[in-house]
Amino acid sequence: MRVNRARRHGAARLPLRASSPSPSHRVIANAISCWYCDLKISALNEPLFRFGRKHAAILKLWFSIGTGFGLTAVVGVTSILIWQLFLSSNTQLSNLLSSLLFGFSPSLRISLSDAGYLFISTLVSVSVHEFGHAIALASEGIQLEYIAVFLAVLFPGALVAFDYDLLQALPRLTALRVYCAGIWHNAVFCVLCGLLLFLQPVILFPFYIHAESPLILDVAPASPLSEFLSPGDAIVLLDGAGIHNVQDWMEMTALLDKKILQNSSDSHYFKGFGAVDSRKGYCVPNALLEDSKKVQLADNQSVCPYDLVAFVKIHCFDPSKSEDVRDEDGHLGRRENELCLNTKDIVKLEKCGNGWGAVTTNGSSCTCSQDESCLSPVQLPGLMWVEVTYSRPYSTECLQLRSSLLDSNTSSDAVEQTCGGTFVFVGDVTSMAHSVQLTDYQSRWGFFLGEYLPNKLEKSLICTFHVSLTLALLNSLPVYFLDGESILEATLSHFTSLSPRKRRKILHICLVGGTFISVLGFLRIFFINFL
Repeated sequence: MRVNRARRHGAARLPLRASSPSPSHRVIANAISCWYCDLKISALNEPLFRFGRKHAAILKLWFSIGTGFGLTAVVGVTSILIWQLFLSSNTQLSNLLSSLLFGFSPSLRISLSDAGYLFISTLVSVSVHEFGHAIALASEGIQLEYIAVFLAVLFPGALVAFDYDLLQALPRLTALRVYCAGIWHNAVFCVLCGLLLFLQPVILFPFYIHAESPLILDVAPASPLSEFLSPGDAIVLLDGAGIHNVQDWMEMTALLDKKILQNSSDSHYFKGFGAVDSRKGYCVPNALLEDSKKVQLADNQSVCPYDLVAFVKIHCFDPSKSEDVRDEDGHLGRRENELCLNTKDIVKLEKCGNGWGAVTTNGSSCTCSQDESCLSPVQLPGLMWVEVTYSRPYSTECLQLRSSLLDSNTSSDAVEQTCGGTFVFVGDVTSMAHSVQLTDYQSRWGFFLGEYLPNKLEKSLICTFHVSLTLALLNSLPVYFLDGESILEATLSHFTSLSPRKRRKILHICLVGGTFISVLGFLRIFFINFL
C-alpha cells in the first residue's frame, strides 16, 4: 500500500517528514531509481490553500468529527488484532479480516484484469487519503510544499509535504485533526462507494433493465454450456424456476447440488423456488411411446442410441414406486418397458413430478392427462438433470420480431420461441454455474457491448471500497511509518503530566509492540488462507 511517514526533523511530509527551507526557495525535483519513482505536483498548492481558508470553519468541524473516528479506529483495530492473535483460535475471524482487508481470500489467484482494478483503486484511494491530509492542513493555515504520487516497486502511493515545525507550533488538537484526516476520508469514501453500489440500479435505470434475467457476458471455452449459450444470451428459467439475477442463479444451482449430496427423495423448500424433489418427469403422449425405442441393457446400464435418453414411468405422489427394481448386485435395473426418447422433443412437453424448481399449484405431483404418461429421465449417480431456458434478446431475428410485435399483432409466444429455447444439462451443476460470467443488467437500446459497463463499474466500486477500507484499517494501527504513529504521538502530547522523555519511551514501546503484533497478525491471516 503506502509507507506513511519517515522520521524526523525538518520539512514535514505525510507520509514523509524532513525539515527544509521555505517552499518558495526550494527546487522541487522528481526522484527516479530502479525501485522508486515519484511525480511531485505543486500546481495544486494555491487552489487547495484558498479552498481550505475559505471554508476553514466548516472544515475544522468536519475534521474534528474525523478525529473522534480516527481515535476510535486506532483503539478498535488494535484491540481486535490483539484478540484475534492471542485470545481467539477461530479461523472464521481471520477469513473475515482478510475479506475486509483485501476483498478476497489471499490464496485466490489474481488475474491480469484484477491487478488492473487493484492498481487503479489503490491510486484513487491513496489520493483520497492524501487529499484529506492536504485539505486539513490548508484549513489550519499551513501551506503545502507539494503533493507527490509515487511508485515503490509495484505499489502506487502518494504523499503530502508541508512545514512540520509550523504544525507543531499550533494547538495540539490541530495535529490530531491533520493526522486523522486521511483515515477519516478513506472511511467516508468507503461509505460513498457502498452508496453508489446500492443506488447503481437506480442511477443506470434510464439505460439498463435490472434484475429481469441475468445476461451472459462470457462463456469459458471449457464450459459445458459453451455449445448451447454464447455472450448476449439471457438465462430465463432453471428447472422451471424463474431466474432474475445472478444471486438467483447461484442459489438455485447450490440447491440442486445440495440435493445430489443429500441423495434423498424428500421434498425440500427453498425461499423463492418452492418445493424440490428428486423426481422430474414429462407428460409424454401415449402415441409417442408406441413409436419410441426400447432401452437396451449393457453391464446393467441403460443404453440408448445416439441422441436418445432413457426414460422410465413414475407414479403420482410416490416417486419410489417407479418402474425400477434392484438386482442382486445392488445395481439399478430396468424393466423392459423403459424407453429411449429424444430430449429435444421431450423438453417441450408439460412437466410432472415433484422434482422441478417451480411449485405445483394444484396440489398434485401428477398433472398429466389420461392420454399421457409421466416419464422421468434415468439419472446417473452424482449427476443432475437440469433444464435451462434462455433467450437471445440481441439477436437480429429477435430484434426484428420485437419490432414487428409493436407494429402488428404478432403473438408474444412467437417472440419467445424465436428469441430463445430450452436445453437439458446433465452433469455437475456447480461447475456449470461458475463456467459463465453473468450480469444483472440488460441494455434498453439493444446494444450488447454496453452490457460490460455496469459490470466493470460495479467491480471498480467494490475493489475501491476494499482498498480504501484497507488503507483506513492499516493506518489505524500503531505501527512505524503509518498514520497510527503520528496519531499516537499527538495523543500522548496531551498528557502534559508526563515528561517528554517518558512520552517518547511510551511511544517507542507502543510502536514496537504494535508493529510486532501487526506483523504476526498478517502472517497468521496469510498462513491460514494458504494452508
